Formats: sequence, C-alpha cells, structure tokens
Amino acid sequence: MKILDTICAPATTAGSGAIALIRISGPDALAVADKVIEFRSGTAASAGGNTLKYGTVPDVDEVVAGIYRAPHSYTGEDAVEISCHSSRFIVGKILQLLIASGARMAEPGEFTRRAFAAGKMDLSQAEAVADIIAAESGSSHKVALNQLRGKYSSELKEIRKKLTDLASLLELELDFSEEDVEFANRTQLRLLLESAASEIKGLIESFKLGNAIKNGVPVAIVGAVNAGKSTLLNALLGEDRAIVSDIPGTTRDTIEETLNIDGMLFRFIDTAGIRESSDAVERIGIQRSYSSMEKADIVIGVLDGNAPLEELLKAAPMILSRIRPGQKLILVRSKVDTYDAINPEEFPTTDRSYRVFPLKYPAFGTYDLSPGQLVDKLSWHLHKKGVAVPENLSVLDISAKTGEGMDELKRLLAGYCADTAGNTDTVMVTSLRHYEALVRAQEDLDQVALGLDRKTPIDLVAQDLRSAIYELGSIFGEVTSEDILQNIFAKFCIGK
Repeated sequence: MKILDTICAPATTAGSGAIALIRISGPDALAVADKVIEFRSGTAASAGGNTLKYGTVPDVDEVVAGIYRAPHSYTGEDAVEISCHSSRFIVGKILQLLIASGARMAEPGEFTRRAFAAGKMDLSQAEAVADIIAAESGSSHKVALNQLRGKYSSELKEIRKKLTDLASLLELELDFSEEDVEFANRTQLRLLLESAASEIKGLIESFKLGNAIKNGVPVAIVGAVNAGKSTLLNALLGEDRAIVSDIPGTTRDTIEETLNIDGMLFRFIDTAGIRESSDAVERIGIQRSYSSMEKADIVIGVLDGNAPLEELLKAAPMILSRIRPGQKLILVRSKVDTYDAINPEEFPTTDRSYRVFPLKYPAFGTYDLSPGQLVDKLSWHLHKKGVAVPENLSVLDISAKTGEGMDELKRLLAGYCADTAGNTDTVMVTSLRHYEALVRAQEDLDQVALGLDRKTPIDLVAQDLRSAIYELGSIFGEVTSEDILQNIFAKFCIGK
C-alpha cells in the first residue's frame, strides 16, 4: 500500500440516487480538492476540520465538500468528501479531474486499510465494516456492529494479555534455567490455561451460530419427487424461482435463495426429489439432496398430501432416517387445498397444525384410517425400519396455491431462531479466518497443558504458548502478513 499517495473513489453508486459521494484521502487531499473545486469563499486548505464548504466544479456541477483534518477522519489522514449530483457523467468527470490534479483511484478497501494502518481500528473491526455493508438482516447487522465497536476484539485482547503475562514468566524461567527456579506457579498456570481454553472454546462454538446469522440459517427442503418442494420454495420467496412441473425429476440440482423472516436471514435450499433412480444425472442430484440435509440446521420435509398412504409410508422414513441429533425438522403435507372438496364434517379437526404425525389423511380422497390408527400405523412402520421419530417434530398442512399454512410455517422457522436473534449482543465469531485461528490457538494450549503434565522442557512449552498468542494476535491484526491483508481488503468495494 502506497500510503504517501492521495487516493480518490466514488463512495456511492453513480446513477442510483439523487446525490453521489466522492472521497479523497491522503497528504495532498486538500490541495487536490482546491485544484478541482472553486469555493465560494476561502479554500479547502485554509478551512478547519469537520466543516462543509459550497463550491462549483466549473462546467460540471455545484458541490458541497466536507473537510476533515488528520487525524480526525475515517482514514486518519486529511480527507475531503464531495457531494454532487448522482449522474454517471458528473461523477466520472470529477474523478477524471481529481486524477489529473494528482490523486489516483483507490484500490478495493484502501480507505479502510489506511484506517487500520493509522490505528483507527483493529483488523477485526475493519472486517466488520465489510460485514455491515453486506448485512441482509437485523441480526447480522447487529453482530457486525458489535464487532465494529470493538466488543469482540476486546475479549480476544484480554485473553491474549493473560497468556502474554504467563509467557513472560516462562521466558524468565528460561533465563534462570541453571538455577532451577520456577517463577510461574504451576497450579495458577493450569487454572489460567483452563480459563483461557474455556473462553476460546466458547468462541469456537459460537462460529456455527455466527456464520448462520451472517450468511443465513441453512434450511433444506426435501421430499419425494413431485411432493411440492419447488412450489413451496416459490411460495416462500413470492416469486417463480424454481421450475415447477408434473414431470418427475424436474429439479436435478440444488437451488439456493435467501429470505429475511422477522429480522433473521434464512438460506433455503430446494433439492432434487428423493427416490430410487436409474438416471445417472438424477442420482447425483439426489446425493446432493442428502448432502444438503446433513449441512442444514433446519429440514423441511415435504410429503405429498395427495399421495396414497403406501407412498407416504415410503417417503417419511427417507427423510426421518437422515435427521441428525439436534437438527430441527418440520414435516409439511402439501396440496391441502385439494381437501376443500371433502365434506368439512369428515375432518377429524379443523386445526391443521400438530406436534405429532398428521392426524388426518385423505387416502384417495377419503379417510380410510382414524387419527389413532394412522399414528399407530406410521409409528409401527418407522419402528420396523429402525427409524426414530424426533421428539421436537412439528407437522403442518400447507397449500402453496392458496397460502394456507404458509404464515404458520414462517412462524415456526422464526420461532426456532428466536433465541438466536435475541442474543446477538453476545460476542460471537462470524469469520472463517477467525474460527481457524482460534482452533489453532486451542490446539497450541492443549499442547501446553500436555507439556506441563509430562514435564516437557520449559522452552518447548513456552514455544507452544507463544504460538497460541500469535494466533490470537493475527485475528485483530497485532501480527499479520501482507498476504492476509491483501486477501481481506480485496473483498471490499472500491470506495470503502
């Protein structure tokens, strides 16, 4: 990064609104602005910090320039923010004039990288800037905002400080190794290690939740062919995203779309129909369906409400047998709008939402089983196949055509994540880079504990401890490499 350069870039998308913002930052930012803008009075160079000045860019536009003096700016440098009309021509022309006057176009994330280099924020806070820009839900925005405010890095720095103090004592013992003196009390050392390892473990475990909040809770929509999976996805999204056809096996690959429900982002995955198939391509899609089920936090199992009972007895076990412990399952029977032709008096109940298997089943348009008989038969069938029925199973009747049950389905999804959305004030990990560094730090501390148990030479124990300290420091930028910085800031937009 050439920090002596003066850089410029649009901070907004030209043509997308009434006003556009162009940023300038660097040692010559004020001088460059004065070359391009004719101010009504005075100059940018003579203006105080945190002031607004009206001026014109001759033959281009009237502008308002915000003047910021180092170190009281986003980058910690002298900076100017030009507000002009959001015409692509106007923005492009002003940028041309700025470059001709001595500035250069900024690289992706260069403004934030300069803020990091100036000590305005640490590396984890800098990454939070990108997360705030990309936030698609209230929960993800709140988590990123907490990280930007330093709550996350403060906790990491406190853990690192404890380990650094401990490492200092061990290093001191190395200096007096010939006297065989112990400066670090071994009992206190173990307690400190256990405390630090416990805190790091908690952060590692928070990654699954943090990643779900940031990228969307994965929800797999699975079921037999023509059960109504793609129709359900389209109904949730309110648009025809997936192809719907009566031809079996239409969906052969996974389709992913996100939806914000009550401030929580969900990532819905429509999958290929599960069945025995001789088609090589379809078999690949079915295997991907099973893979999506394994990775999902929530599974929506779709059962064809018009299928004969024998088919339901085949479809349900294919879903239930692959539900792992802790995974949430919602079984939905689709196409219940077709039941409206049945005499209402024949319904065992008008409530179509249950905490057990469906209490009604119109096999071929009639009720050939009582509610009790249906539950008993399904349970017996599943038990025979060695399939356990999840304790927290929800069953819901829906119609993607009429919308019946769709609001209830969304309420169930939001309810599953209510605790998640409400606990975003807690510190959690959302970055894979941070997660991997924490895992390595935990492994190092495990080695330290093992070394103490085995009375390993203190210099080797100290090396493992230093490695853990390094990994923690790499998260908030206390120690880092140019490659890591390039990789992080390359993902930013140009004006940030």
